[in-house]
Amino acid sequence: MPTIEENRQAWDKDWDDPGDSWSQAWGGVRSQWFGTILPRLQPFLPAATILELGPGFGRWTHFLREQCRHLVLVDLADKCIQACRRRFDGYSGISYYTNDGKSLAMIPDRSISLVFSFDSLVHADADVVEAYISEFARKLTPNGVGLIHHSNLGSYVSDSTGALAEGVTNQHWRSENMSARLFEEYCENAGLQCIGQEVINWGGEILNDCFSLFTPRDSPWKRPNRVVHNKRFMEEAARLRLISELYQTRR
Repeated sequence: MPTIEENRQAWDKDWDDPGDSWSQAWGGVRSQWFGTILPRLQPFLPAATILELGPGFGRWTHFLREQCRHLVLVDLADKCIQACRRRFDGYSGISYYTNDGKSLAMIPDRSISLVFSFDSLVHADADVVEAYISEFARKLTPNGVGLIHHSNLGSYVSDSTGALAEGVTNQHWRSENMSARLFEEYCENAGLQCIGQEVINWGGEILNDCFSLFTPRDSPWKRPNRVVHNKRFMEEAARLRLISELYQTRR
């Protein structure tokens, strides 16, 4: 869990909220982008062509479109793609695709400078993530890079029972068979290399999520993988929320 079909059913519908409420812990979408996402992504921006996988209703697309010449949006939920078409109507340089939840066949090989997915593939099981990583290996330029937010809940599954360890709950509908270790392994098998992994406690105490940074094996960005276990990630969110309440303009 969750399967591709379960994800499609969950997201391929009209949303009551375009996703902005999921940024409340940071004080809003802008606060989360500028305080949490952009500092991690900024070394690789601007980029010629960015692929955003799982854009939803465009929460991060709004910012990414200003950081590239061409932005490619791919989502398994057609409702999300149509919502992005409406939201960004009039903006040139954006391509929109609905896919099968695994394939990027519509994108030319060696055409993507930056792959980005945030708060989306956390719901994808290991087989889906592995399939996408194989696709990234073909689609990235030789000096391309990717930053993917995915589940690490699989690291809490007991080898003996195949179930989550006692006391560990799946509060945020994360994949229970995906982990930081598996992501690194899948990259290695595909001819990519993880160059950084930040394992975080999204919305709780356990390290249930991971931000994985990767690049082609012969890329100028290549370096040994560095893994950081950030148990204070939600403190960052709380600090940003506090600041946003003081300085953010509300209309």
